[in-house]
Amino acid sequence: MEKKPVYKRVLVKVSGEALAGRPGDGGRGFGLSQEMLTDVARHIAQIHQMGVQIGIVVGGGNFWRGAQSPTMDRTRADHMGMLATVMNSLALADALEQQDLTVRVQTAIEMRQIAEPYIRSRAVRHMEKGRVVIFGCGTGNPFFTTDTAAALRAVEIDADVILLAKNVDAVYDSDPAKNPNAKKFTTLTHDEVLTRNLKVMDSTAASLCRDNGIKIHVFGISDPDNIIRAVCGESVGTLIS
Repeated sequence: MEKKPVYKRVLVKVSGEALAGRPGDGGRGFGLSQEMLTDVARHIAQIHQMGVQIGIVVGGGNFWRGAQSPTMDRTRADHMGMLATVMNSLALADALEQQDLTVRVQTAIEMRQIAEPYIRSRAVRHMEKGRVVIFGCGTGNPFFTTDTAAALRAVEIDADVILLAKNVDAVYDSDPAKNPNAKKFTTLTHDEVLTRNLKVMDSTAASLCRDNGIKIHVFGISDPDNIIRAVCGESVGTLIS
């Protein structure tokens, strides 16, 4: 039976670390894995073929994490992190174009020689025409994460859901890597995420999703088929609504 999407427009959030490759497959947690880029692009192409409109926000943690630089001025460190997201955006755009998709990269900080400036109406028009839009540079402001950028762009483009592709396969009550008895959640409310301080995304992003009624579907990127399952409404990972 042919799978059918339950969402018309989605915002896919891909962590930078995920693009560095899977640890078991020789992924280093740094830089870019061409194999992983191709894998992610192939599955995004599959949901695009289902008629789903797609926006993407990519993190930059595989190159740089501003918040983890204690000696550097935080604003400057965050600007470096924004540039890291642009490198990932261009790499993912190239991988998607190799899957015969038409892609536009838009950045919150202007760099017209390599990307379009972010303009909401233009981004929506691109998606309506079947183009995939990748949003780089986060929100364009220091002290905000790419999770917050994903929440903000999802609200702005009227996305039905944020598809949160992470290295962990769901939301747990504690770190499953450290606690083998960590409890896995299949469904949560936004309020539960905030009151329990669950590390799904930062509190600013989670509050923005709650206040604007944006669903968040968290799943593991180690199996890229999960993105298709999530778009088709199957029970995979954790659904926050």
